[in-house]
This record gives sequence, C-alpha cells and structure tokens, in this order.
Amino acid sequence: MAVVVRAGAAPLWWLGVAAAAIGAAPQGLTGRRIGVFAGAALFVVGAAVVALARRGRYAALVRGVARAGKYDVLQDRAVTVRAWRRGHRWWLLLAWAAALGSAFAVPVAGGLLLAGCGTGLRLKAAWLGRREQALDTLLWVRVDWLDRRGGGPAGKTVKGLRGTGVAAGDAAPGGARRRTAALV
Repeated sequence: MAVVVRAGAAPLWWLGVAAAAIGAAPQGLTGRRIGVFAGAALFVVGAAVVALARRGRYAALVRGVARAGKYDVLQDRAVTVRAWRRGHRWWLLLAWAAALGSAFAVPVAGGLLLAGCGTGLRLKAAWLGRREQALDTLLWVRVDWLDRRGGGPAGKTVKGLRGTGVAAGDAAPGGARRRTAALV
C-alpha cells in the first residue's frame, strides 16, 4: 500500500523542483521575492494537506488487514511504481506545465506547490511505514482493486488490505526499496 502512495512522490518532487528553478527566470506579475515567499507557504500547505488527506480511511483499512491468501494477486514494488507512473504520466506532464505557466504570474510558487505535494506523499508513505513496522507486517492492496491507472490505494474499490511478513516481496516498510546486505 505504501508503495502505491510513494510511487508519485519522486516524480512530483523532481518536476516541482525543475518547475521552480525554471520559474525563477521570469520576473512575473508579483516579482520573484513575493513568488518565493508564496511558494514556500504553498509548499508547506501542500505537503500538509497531501500528508493528512484520507488518513481516517487509511487507518480503517489498516485496522481491517487480513492475511494474504493463496489467490490474492500482489505485485512487486518495481511493477507497481512503473504502472503508477505510466498511468499518471499525462497528469504529471499537465501539472508540470501548469506550474511552469504559473511562473509568469507568481514565479517559483507553482513549482514549490508541486514539490510540496511530492513531499506530502513521501510523508504519508513514511506514516504507513511506521504502521507496518508496528504491526510487523507489510500492507498490500490487491492489484485488481486498484484503479485502471494503478493508483487509488484507499479508493472505493479497495475492500480491505492484505498483510504478509516484512521479508516478503522487494519492498521495505514505507514502500522504499529493500536494501540487500552486501557480501563481504
């Protein structure tokens, strides 16, 4: 579950940073100084809103976790991330274009808002990771319950979560890539 949440964090962050850097070039209607201050405020607000959104639904799903069965369809972290990014590539491109376009009115602000949304997703995945560590189980959403773009881990179609041991799959708690021990 945290893998699906975390899948959009990196693209949003990097596209936001790139849009903010490019958006610093035009003077804009408000000027760069006001744009940077507005962008900083939007970064914090965006991160907080995304990190706290739907927490009740996530918590309810976590409370009702069931052990993954033989016929539950679960997929690896890399496949989940690739499916999410493919399914949302046009939305990411549209958000990046909007952030760049907003730089002509308020420089830097749109890019920092986009980066804040990516940070909020990362914070939400970390929160889910702490829940996974507390339960000592990885939380999974069945692939057939995700939306057609590979997202919506707390959507209406998700009836519950499946749990496995923390050693299952290629993801660590919180959706990060599992680190393998180096052979010495």
